Amino acid sequence: MAHTLTGVVSSDKRDKTITVLITSRETHPIYKKQFTVTRKYAAHDEKNEANEGDQVEIIETRPISRSKTYRLVKILERSHGKVELKEDVVEVVAKRKDEEGKK
Repeated sequence: MAHTLTGVVSSDKRDKTITVLITSRETHPIYKKQFTVTRKYAAHDEKNEANEGDQVEIIETRPISRSKTYRLVKILERSHGKVELKEDVVEVVAKRKDEEGKK
């Protein structure tokens, strides 16, 4: 049975390739303290379906390239997008802060 992982897409900039972040909790063998480990995997996305922020499931497969040994199985949850302020909105907010500081 192939190795299956679930993680979040951190980059979709390359053609037919996504970078998936897998976060897990591990316990130190001597000190017994838990810590978070984050690993990055390059996965093959044939149809360029996955976008940054999506939660995906990847499965181990034969080596596709030097760095890719996983492929996308399915997208579990789509991201809700990013919030970016336009430059003029940022300027208005800065002006309001200045006016409040003067009062």
